[in-house]
Amino acid sequence: MSRDGTVVVADTSPLNYLVLIGQVDVLHCLYQGILVPGEVLAELTAKGAPPQVCSWAQTPPQWLEIKSPDTSYADPALLRTGAGERAAILLAQQYGNALLIIDDAAGREEANRRGIPNTGTLGVLRAAASRDLLDLSLAITALEATNFRVSRSVLQQLLAEDSQRARRSET
Repeated sequence: MSRDGTVVVADTSPLNYLVLIGQVDVLHCLYQGILVPGEVLAELTAKGAPPQVCSWAQTPPQWLEIKSPDTSYADPALLRTGAGERAAILLAQQYGNALLIIDDAAGREEANRRGIPNTGTLGVLRAAASRDLLDLSLAITALEATNFRVSRSVLQQLLAEDSQRARRSET
């Protein structure tokens, strides 16, 4: 839960990439606690997961809480998403004041359709940089060294916005 009472739910991809670039602790700094469904933890420890991600997920920090969503209502719209995305969306939907951290395009589209506010890995990095918790340029360089997919123009725009923010804060 964040300082303002918002429940924060994370999907697999943002956790995976934040661990890979050594910035997963910004989640705790930004939001205090994060909820994840068991399906997300299972994906983070599945065969083929990067060793550092698997290791992190096997002994998660205290600020990461595993919580099961109510799955009693079968929703065909969620069939377009994977197990982790589906469970994270359902978990976020259970709360009236949730923020969902998710990268998957179909998952974000479904969250938007349901009125669930959401952000992704880049949004987390942007928020952390705006609070001077990390150097956005270094974080993006590290992210580019992974298999994270985003257009170069999106990254350039994000870096330009951060540069403008930094210049404004210096004056």
